[in-house]
Amino acid sequence: MTTTEATQAPTIAQLNDRFRQGDHTLGQVFTTQLVQALSSVDQQELFRLVRTFDDFTPENDPYGEHDFGSVEFQDEKYFFKIDYYDKSLKYGSEAPRDPKVTTRVLTLMHSSEY
Repeated sequence: MTTTEATQAPTIAQLNDRFRQGDHTLGQVFTTQLVQALSSVDQQELFRLVRTFDDFTPENDPYGEHDFGSVEFQDEKYFFKIDYYDKSLKYGSEAPRDPKVTTRVLTLMHSSEY
């Protein structure tokens, strides 16, 4: 990790946390087929687990951006991943710390779909 990346990571992590916890002005949320197959009630509980996830460690968050996590739900493992795109969702964002030019995309998936 470069010095520039290290100094940007806290800002990116803060934005990712806000987005994951419900500030959808920062991006869009997508789910995979196995998540979509869950009942509405189960999906709501799974998203609650994602919103409240805070077990970021150097092992699961080596860059300190809070962009990936794993939760257990009904004895199954689910992953969430946040990616950074330009506002058109066509290219990767060159400045993920800047919400004016970045759209976050959170994908929630069953671990078998990773």
